[in-house]
Amino acid sequence: MVVVFVLIALSVLGLLAGAHWYVWRRLVRDTTLPGGVARRAGTVAAIVLPLLSVGTLVASQARAPFRVQQVLAWPGYLWLAVLLYLVMALVVGEMVRPLLRRVLVRRDAGVRGGGGAPDGPLPVAPDHGPAEGAGNSPSLGAATEASPSASAPASASACASAPAPASGGTDTVTQTPPPAPPVATPPAAPEGPAGSSASGDFSRRLFVSRVVGAGAAAAALGTVGYGTYGVLRGPKLKRVRVPLAKLPRGAHGFRIAVVSDVHLGPVLGRAHTQRIVDTINSAQPDLVAVVGDLVDGSVADLGHAAEPLARIRARHGMFFVTGNHEYFSGAEQWVDHVRELGMRPLENDRVEIAGFDLAGVNDVAGEREGQGPDFVRALGDRDRTRASVLLAHQPIVIHDAVRHGVDLQLSGHTHGGQLWPGNYIAAQANPTVAGLEKYGDTQLFVSRGAGAWGPPVRVGAESDITVVELQSRQA
Repeated sequence: MVVVFVLIALSVLGLLAGAHWYVWRRLVRDTTLPGGVARRAGTVAAIVLPLLSVGTLVASQARAPFRVQQVLAWPGYLWLAVLLYLVMALVVGEMVRPLLRRVLVRRDAGVRGGGGAPDGPLPVAPDHGPAEGAGNSPSLGAATEASPSASAPASASACASAPAPASGGTDTVTQTPPPAPPVATPPAAPEGPAGSSASGDFSRRLFVSRVVGAGAAAAALGTVGYGTYGVLRGPKLKRVRVPLAKLPRGAHGFRIAVVSDVHLGPVLGRAHTQRIVDTINSAQPDLVAVVGDLVDGSVADLGHAAEPLARIRARHGMFFVTGNHEYFSGAEQWVDHVRELGMRPLENDRVEIAGFDLAGVNDVAGEREGQGPDFVRALGDRDRTRASVLLAHQPIVIHDAVRHGVDLQLSGHTHGGQLWPGNYIAAQANPTVAGLEKYGDTQLFVSRGAGAWGPPVRVGAESDITVVELQSRQA
C-alpha cells in the first residue's frame, strides 16, 4: 500500500514538473529576451508557484495548523486551476503558431514585392573618369581605379615625367586634376527568399510567441476567474420531479432539498455556509438531506463555520449521512456535532416519513474503520410495499440499492466533474455523474454539490442545491 502511495505521489510530482516546464518554456523563455527582468521574474514564478501548490497539498494531508492551511490554500489551489487551463490553452496555441507565422511571412513578402527596399546590393555611382583635356596615359587610368592612398604618388610621378617648357615659350603643360575617390559599395544582403534572414525570423517567432502566450493567459485567467465567481456566489437552486410508483397520494409533491459536497475547509468557511442556508430556506422544502462531504477538517477548526446550518428550516427536519471526506476529518466527532446542529444522522438506519421510508447508509470509505455501508441493517426488514428513498454519498452503491428494492437513491460525490473536462474522468468511476437516471426499478439522482474541493473553482459544472419533488402516480 505504501509503495502504491509513493508511486502515485511521484507520478503527480512528475506531472506537475512537466506542466510547469512547458508553461515556463512557452510563457517565459519564448516571449522574453535572455537576461532581461521579465525572463528572471518569470523563471522565479515558475519555481515558486509549483512549490506553493505542493505545499498546499502537503499541508492538507499532514494536518498542518489550520491557519497555515488557510494562508496556503487560496493561492496554491487557484494556481493549480490556472495551470490546468494554461496548459490546455497553450496546447491549442500550438496549432495556431504555424498558421500565424505563415501569415506574417506572406505579409513581409508582399511588402518587399510592393516597392519595399530591394534585396540585392545598392547601385554604385558611375565613374566619370579624368577631367576634360587630361591625357589618357595608362598611369592616370590606373590611378583612377586605385585606392586613395596610391593616387597621390601616382599623380606626382606623372607630373615629374612631364617635359619642362622652353624658356620664353608659349606652350603650357596641362595639369591633370586628382581623380575622384571611388564610391564605396555596401555588402550585399544575404541571398534567399523573403523573410529568411535570422533577425526577421527571430522577430516573427517572438511576436507569435507573445500573441499566443497572451491569448492563453487571458483564456486561463478568464476561465478560472468566472469559475471562482460561480462558487463564491453560492449554489443555484434547481428543481426536478421524480415519479414514484409506490408513493401514496397524500405524499404527492413532497419536496426534499438535496445538499452535497459543501466541503467547508481552509477556503470555504462560515460565509459560504450562510449562503447555503439562505438558498435552502428560500425553497421552503419539506425535508433537507445532506448527503456527505460536508467538511474538510476537524470539528475544532470548522465547528464555527458549520454553525449557520442550525438555522435551516424544514417541516420534517434535516438528515445527514457521511461522505468519504468525513472519514478523513473525524467522522464520529462530526456525527455528534451535526446532531447538535439539529440534524439527524442516518448511520445505516431509516425512518418513516409521511408516505415513504427514508434510509441512509455510511460511505464506503468507512469500511476502513469498520463503519461501512450496511444495506441489510438499513433496509432488510422494511415493508417493500412502501416507497423508499435512500441517502448514500457515492453513486457506486446504486447496484446494492437495486437489490434491496430502493425506489430512489440521492447521492453526490462527483461534483459533476467540477473542472471541465473532469466530467469525462468522473464518468469512468461513477455510474452517473450528475442528474437523474434509472437503473432497473430504481432511480438515481446525483447532485453536482454546493461547494468545491481543492480549487474553489467550477467550470462546466455549476454548484447547486436541488429540490427533488416526489410525484405520486396515484395523484
